[in-house]
Amino acid sequence: MSLLVFLFLLAVSVSADEDAFIGVNIGTDVSDMPSPTQVVALLKAQNIQHVRLYDTDRAMLLALANTGIRVTVSVPNDQLLGIGQSNATAANWVTRNVISHVPATNITAIAVGSEVLTTLANAAPVLVSALKFIHSALVASNLDRQIKSSGSYLMLNVYPYYDYMRSNGVIPLDYALLHPLPPNKEAVDTNTLLHYTNVFDAVVDAAYFAMSYLNITNVPIVVTESGWPSKGDSSEPDATLDNANTYNSNLIRHVRNNTGTPKHPGMAVSTYIYELYNEDLRSGPVSEKNWGLFNANGVPVYILHLIGAGTVLANDTTNQTFCVAKNNADSKMLQAALDWACGPGKVDCSPLLQGQPCYDPDNVVAHATYAFNAYFQQMAKSPGTCDFKGVATITTTDPSHGSCIFPGSTGKNRTRVNETLLAPSSNTTSSGCLSGYYYGGGSFRSSVIVGLQLLTAVLL
Repeated sequence: MSLLVFLFLLAVSVSADEDAFIGVNIGTDVSDMPSPTQVVALLKAQNIQHVRLYDTDRAMLLALANTGIRVTVSVPNDQLLGIGQSNATAANWVTRNVISHVPATNITAIAVGSEVLTTLANAAPVLVSALKFIHSALVASNLDRQIKSSGSYLMLNVYPYYDYMRSNGVIPLDYALLHPLPPNKEAVDTNTLLHYTNVFDAVVDAAYFAMSYLNITNVPIVVTESGWPSKGDSSEPDATLDNANTYNSNLIRHVRNNTGTPKHPGMAVSTYIYELYNEDLRSGPVSEKNWGLFNANGVPVYILHLIGAGTVLANDTTNQTFCVAKNNADSKMLQAALDWACGPGKVDCSPLLQGQPCYDPDNVVAHATYAFNAYFQQMAKSPGTCDFKGVATITTTDPSHGSCIFPGSTGKNRTRVNETLLAPSSNTTSSGCLSGYYYGGGSFRSSVIVGLQLLTAVLL
């Protein structure tokens, strides 16, 4: 049993023995969404090399340019109908959203829709046409070798949290959290006699068995979304910081160890964690707003139980905090706060003078950011010292740039000044974690087969 949703994409071919990776989903239902440059700085600081976007936000794709980060972009569901009905529309979409960004931005996959079969009625025929038209556009643009449909992944959203919550006590918490289990606690598949120690592997193997049923044996699986909420309402007692930390830490280790599954031991099952930020604007229960690894200011919601320099998501940035001007703050209020910081606040603002290291960029946002942070640091980051009547916020992204070194900076992970620095993102597309669909027993297998039949139609 699992909440499992199919997501179809055109992807770079991958060999079955390639090492598994951990990526993250970037949702943007955030009231104070960081700028694309700030998002990319956080990705770099956490050694995140794979991301999935829920659309093709231009500012975000430009910020990701020349970083080497592998990007999956998405065709939003509300554009599927037009693309699925017109080859020309698909070609125009690829031109605008892919060709205009590669090769600078390392786009490696296009997700065609999200949770289409469970959210859009009678969408199957349109989905198949959209996949074929997008692929044709890639072929026409000579991008089919970089982003192509042959050797495509089957991508699944796997949420053991929902399995556990809706199992009425049948699924033990440890089995959902990927805790090590003694042999007498393992689940045994009565048909295959394979032993399972966690829900995650059981769901992935259910998809593999369903593909075998349809004689599909050469399509690898990537888990597009998986995670655990860190906070819930009274009906969600197991949505806790400790459980979220345990699940995601165990999942990352499990994936990166190339453990594979009981059906396919050693086969990579690359996985995207849902998600980078808590999305406070999402509707639904409290848990829907609390799947993120980080708050919008870049401060970790919890510190993952991971070790090792260079390990993805293993960097503790809780002590690397800075105070910066909010992107959408009123310029007059910023100027007033800047004047106060450089006057009564007793901040040394001489680096902001013309000819000095922090004079450029010469605008009130950049100058206010320097002054706010200098005050914040000289006040030992005391509570309330990064507010300035609501025009400042705390971040873990070091705003230092070039020869302008901000107070509190170690000189690492500094921001590069360009036109997108401190610019707000226009990305407002909702991300795809949906709690309303649950597949149990035979209905789960039926859903797998319906999705795979669509995949078969595309591959043929």
